[in-house]
Amino acid sequence: MPREIRAVIFDSDGTLVDSEVPAMDVLHEMACAVGLRLTREEAHGRFRGVRMADIAAWIGSQVPDKPDEFETEFTRRYRATITQRFKENLSPMPGAYELLSNLEIPFGVATNGPREKVQLTLDLTGLLPLVGDRIFSAYDHGSFKPDPGLFLLAARVLGHEPRHCAVVEDSLPGLVAGVAAGMQVFSLHDRVGVPEEIADRVEFIGSLSDLRRYF
Repeated sequence: MPREIRAVIFDSDGTLVDSEVPAMDVLHEMACAVGLRLTREEAHGRFRGVRMADIAAWIGSQVPDKPDEFETEFTRRYRATITQRFKENLSPMPGAYELLSNLEIPFGVATNGPREKVQLTLDLTGLLPLVGDRIFSAYDHGSFKPDPGLFLLAARVLGHEPRHCAVVEDSLPGLVAGVAAGMQVFSLHDRVGVPEEIADRVEFIGSLSDLRRYF
C-alpha cells in the first residue's frame, strides 16, 4: 500500500503537459535531417527524459565531420523550433487541470528542462497559475534526473520528508530518480521497458485521474 502522501512532485513534459510527443518528434526530424537513420520509435525511446546536452552530444557523435559548435547550434535550432511548435498547438494532459485545482497538499514541478521552457508550456496550457513559483529546474540546480537531487530539493522546499512525498513521472530517468529519492513513485510510463528492480517499486497508473484515490 502507498505510504501517507503529504506533498506531490510532478514532472512536466508528458506528465502535466502534452509536450513530450511533439518535442520528441522535433528531435527525430532534426536528427534525420543531419543524416541519422533513426525511426520515430527509436528516437522517442532514446531521447525521452534525457537532458538536451546529452542528446545533442549523442547526435553529434553520429555525424561524420561535424561542424564546430554543432551541439550548440543544434540545441539553439531545437529550442526555437519547439517553442514555435508549442505555440501552435499544446494541451494539458487529460485530468491535469482538475487534479491540480483540487489538490489540498503542497505540490510542485521538477523538470530536466530549462525554467523558461516549463514556464512557457505551463502558461500555454493554463496550468502556470496553479503551479506558481514552485518550479524546480535541473538547469538552475545542477542536478539532472536520474540523479535524485532535484526531487530531494523539491521535498525540502515543500516542507516534507522524502518518504512522505509522491513523484509523478512518465520517463525512465524520472522513475529512477524518484525511487532513488525514497519517494512513492507513480508512473505514466508503461511497465514495458522499465527494469524489474524499478517496476517493483513503482505504482503504474493509466492517467492523472487515477491519482485522486491516493491524494
